Formats: sequence, C-alpha cells, structure tokens
Amino acid sequence: MKSVTIRWAKPIAMLALVAVAASCSLPKVGPNKKEIYAGSVQREGDAFIVAVNDRVTRATAVVPALGFSDNFQNAGTLTSDTIRPGDVLGLTIWENVDDGLLAGEAANSTILEEVQVDSAGYIFVPYAGRVRASGNTPDQLREVITSRLEEQTPDPQVQVRRVAGDGSTVSLVGSIGAQGVYPIERPTRTLSAMLAQAGGVTIEPDIAQITVIRGSQQGRIWFQDLFDHPGLDIALRGGDRILVEEDRRAFTALGATSTQSRVPFESQDLSALEAIAQVGGLISTSSDPTGVFVFRNEPAEIAGQVLGRTDLEGAQRMVYVLNLTEPNGLFVARDFVIRDDDTVYVTEAPYAQWSKAISLISGGLTPLANVATLSGI
Repeated sequence: MKSVTIRWAKPIAMLALVAVAASCSLPKVGPNKKEIYAGSVQREGDAFIVAVNDRVTRATAVVPALGFSDNFQNAGTLTSDTIRPGDVLGLTIWENVDDGLLAGEAANSTILEEVQVDSAGYIFVPYAGRVRASGNTPDQLREVITSRLEEQTPDPQVQVRRVAGDGSTVSLVGSIGAQGVYPIERPTRTLSAMLAQAGGVTIEPDIAQITVIRGSQQGRIWFQDLFDHPGLDIALRGGDRILVEEDRRAFTALGATSTQSRVPFESQDLSALEAIAQVGGLISTSSDPTGVFVFRNEPAEIAGQVLGRTDLEGAQRMVYVLNLTEPNGLFVARDFVIRDDDTVYVTEAPYAQWSKAISLISGGLTPLANVATLSGI
C-alpha cells in the first residue's frame, strides 16, 4: 500500500504544480483585486482607490439636477384672446362723416380683411401707421387704433376680430402618443395639458425626460416631476419645441456578472446594488463579493471631499471598492449612487481560476494531454 502511495505521489504533485502554474495564465474576465490595487496612486499608479463607507456615499451622492430656469417658470399663462405674431385680423372702421379718410362717399365704413400680424408683432393701418398688435387683446388694439384715428377723423369707431389662426402653436416630437404641431388653446396652455393633448408619453414614466426649447433657451425635467412639483408645469409660448425622450444615461458592466454590456438606467436614481441586480446579479460560482469596483472620472470638488484634499485640479480617476460581505456592506452598496458613464466591475473569485485548472486536469483528456494544453505546447 505504501509503494502505491509513493508511486502516485509524484504524478499528483506534478499535476498540482502544473495547476498552480496554469492558473496564472488561464483565461479570465479581467484583472483581479491585486492587479487593480497595483494601479493605485499609493503604488505609483494613476487612480485613487477608495473603500466605500457611509461618508463616501454621502460625498458622492450627486444626482444630475433637471429643471426650468426662472424665465420659464415666471412666464404667465397666455389668454385665449391675446394677439400674437402670425395672427390674421379683420378690421372694420366707421367714420362719422360723409366723406371720410377711408370710406367712400356712399359708405361710412371701411373693411380691412386679412391683416396679418408680422413677425415683430405689428400691423399697418392707413392713417394710423404701424401699430403694435402682439401682446394686446382685440379690445386693447381697438382702443389704440381709435386713439390714433381720432386726430384725423371725428369720432371713429373701430372693430377688431381674429379672422384665422392664432399663430400660437407648439411642436411635440419624440416618445409621444401623436407627434405634431398643436395650437395653444384654452385647455392646453400648460406643459402637462399639452402632453395629454398629444396622447401622453409612450415610454416608462420613471425614465421619461421632457425638454422644452424656447428660442435660445432650453430646460429639461423628469416627466414624473410635473406631478410631484406643480411649479414645473410651465405656461407654454408660441414656437415652443417639446421633446419627449428616454433617459440617455447608462453604465458599463464588466467582469464576473451575468451580463457584460452597456446598460441603460431603469430609474432616476440608481444604486450600486440596483446596478448589480439589473445585470442579473453576481455569479455564485465565480464572482467575488469582496471585489466589486466602480470606476469613475470624478470632478475635483467631489474627489477632494472623498480624499480630504484641497490640492486636486481637474477630473480625477477614482476606483471605489465595495465589499458586500462586510456587516454593513449591502447597506453601503444600496446607498452608493451610480452615475452616467460609470464602469461597474466585479472581480473573479480566487477559487474560480483553481476550478478552471482542475477541470482541465480532471477532464476527459489524458493527463499528458491536459498538461500539454495547460502549458500551451
């Protein structure tokens, strides 16, 4: 019995040595923890490696702020009878004389049909000159024209009416029920009402973003905020362009995870724990729960708070380390916020490489063939 043991001791030892050597060069999903730490600033690398704790989660919990400027929020609601550029008006002018400025001898009134408000907001009325119409109601414009004509004809009477269109429209494009150009009418003077008029959003409300472009200005909000914060339901203006689109933020998942790809956000706020769950979670046979890394280019201000430094300039390469096996590990991972363009990398467990080597040695090939395979012969 002893001779048999001695006879197999040497081959077994040889195979074990081969397995150790092979495990250093076997294919793997990426760098292990030791190799990542080797690239730290503390070891003359170019990245700061930081273990995540409650203080770090607070310092890095920065979510992009969306909203409208004061110019958007302070704009009053348009009334249905306010004249705007592009409106077509009809004017009737009565004069209290037999031979007036505008009317002929047989008539005491003059009808001016299809007087269009120009892009600057003005119309031209004979003997009254160029009159600003935009921003006035028909009644206010009537008073202005009457005042100007009174200097040239006694007791003029003026009627102003809207003939066609009101020139006040907005365009809606993107993930909306019915894209198109819509007039601003009494029921659709605000953003939420106009979205409803166009059939509502056709994507998940949690990740729907609404962009309003007004001239050279633009503002963007989350669709859900329209209902959570009524002050963001701004009044619309003619020419507004409204874009409804899905949140374009994404992170990259790599390493020992079920999915390795660029992954879009599925909610407004995404934690590290949710990001791992979103790609299928860790792999029980290969993932290392003590080696979950988040790679990020961090603004100097935030990096300084994390590192306790004030001498940093420009974006800093930061590597945040999460250890899910610690008593507080899952809570920390739940509170750590993932941001746009982050890379979430899960290292492979040390025994995974051993498993690969052993599986090759104990596979269907002969020991000699396995050794040749491992050594690359």
